[in-house]
Amino acid sequence: MKEDDESGESRQPRPGDGNTGPDGKPSKREDPGGGILMGRPFGVPVYVAPSWFLVAALITWIFGGQLDRVLPELGGLRYLVSLFFAVAFYASVLVHELAHTVAALRFKLPVRRIQLQFFGGVSEIEKESETPGREFVLAFVGPLLSLVLAGLFYLGLLAVEAGTVPGVLLAGLMVSNLIVAAFNLLPGLPLDGGRMLRAVVWKITGKPMSGTVAAAWVGRGLAVAVLIGLPLLTQTGALGTSTTQVSGMETVTDALLAAILAAIIWTGAGNSLRMARLREHLPELQARALTRRAVPVESSTPLSEALRRANEAGARALVVVDGKGDPTGLVRESSIVGVPQHRRPWVAVSGLAQDLTEGMKVPAELAGEALLDRLRANPATEYLVLEESGAIYGVLSTADVERAFVSAMARPQ
Repeated sequence: MKEDDESGESRQPRPGDGNTGPDGKPSKREDPGGGILMGRPFGVPVYVAPSWFLVAALITWIFGGQLDRVLPELGGLRYLVSLFFAVAFYASVLVHELAHTVAALRFKLPVRRIQLQFFGGVSEIEKESETPGREFVLAFVGPLLSLVLAGLFYLGLLAVEAGTVPGVLLAGLMVSNLIVAAFNLLPGLPLDGGRMLRAVVWKITGKPMSGTVAAAWVGRGLAVAVLIGLPLLTQTGALGTSTTQVSGMETVTDALLAAILAAIIWTGAGNSLRMARLREHLPELQARALTRRAVPVESSTPLSEALRRANEAGARALVVVDGKGDPTGLVRESSIVGVPQHRRPWVAVSGLAQDLTEGMKVPAELAGEALLDRLRANPATEYLVLEESGAIYGVLSTADVERAFVSAMARPQ
C-alpha cells in the first residue's frame, strides 16, 4: 500500500547485475522472484508473492471464526466464504495500488511492477516525482480509492439484507477498506501519508531531502507507537473488543501482528532515508571520474606483455583493438586474475577478452542517473568509456561504481 520509488527493497544494490542498479532501483528486465504473474493492467505486471498465501490463510481462519458467531448455520462452508473475502480484500488492495500506478503513468513515471504481498501491496515506481505537488497526488490517490471502495461497499450493504452472507461480506469489505485508507494516511514513511507529509515539507523547505528526513523519522515514531499501542488498544477494548473475551492466544496474535507491522514501517522508513541519501549524491557519480586508464593492445599480444605496457603507462585496464586501432573487446579483470603468472607469456589477450557490444560503450560525459540508466539497460562487468570524438578514454568497472555508492551510503547526512 505504498509506492516504492524511494524506499526500495532491503537488499544490497548490485550495479550491472541485470536486476538492480547501484542506486537500488530495478532494471528493465523482469524479476523472476516477483512471485506469480497474474496479469498486466495498463502494461504493468502484477505479481502475487508467496507470502500472500500465508496471509490469505490467516484471514480465512480469523474471518471464519467470526462467521461462526454471526452465521453458525453455515458450518464448514464459512471457510469458503472467508476465502472469498480474503481474495476480495486483496482485489481492493490491487485497486489501491492501481490508483498509484495510473497516476504515476500519467506523470510519465515508469512503473516496474505491482506486487501483492504480506500485509498489502507495493507499486514499484522507478523514478522520483519532479514536484512536491505531484508527489502529494501520487500518494493520496491510493487512500482516496480505498475510501471510494468503502463507500461503494456501504451502498451495496444498504441494498442487501443484514445478517446474510452478502451482508457480512459487504460489511467486512467496507470496514477493511476504511482501515486500509486510515492506516495508509498515517503521516510517516513508507506509508502514503508519509509521502504526503514529505511533499508538504518539500514544498515548504524547497528540499526533497528535508521532507524525506522528516517523514522517515515520523515513520519510525509510528513504528514504536504501533509496537506498543496496538496490543494495549486491544487489551483495553478500545478497538471494540471486550476485555473479558480476550484470550491468551489472541493476546499473542495481537503482539505478533504489532511487531510485524512495526518492523515493516521501521524498515521502510530506514530504506527511504538510505535511498534519499544515495539519490542526493547521484550527480557526483561521473563516468569520467570513475574510469580506469586503459592501454590498447592487439588480440595476439601475450598477456604478460600487455600487463607490462599497462604498468608502464600507469593503467589498470586492457582494451583489445584491431589493426586499425578500433576497439573490439575488453579484457575482464577477473579473467586476468585467473591466469597464473607462469602461463601469462603464453596466453594471448584475445582468449580473455569479452566481445565489445554497442551497449558496452559509454560516453565519458555521462553522469548521475543517466549513467546508471545506461548501466542497468546493458548489464556487464566492464564498459568502454569513449570521448565525444570516439577516442578511447578508459574502462569503467561496475565494481568501482558500487564502491562509490557504498562510500556515499556511509557518508554522514
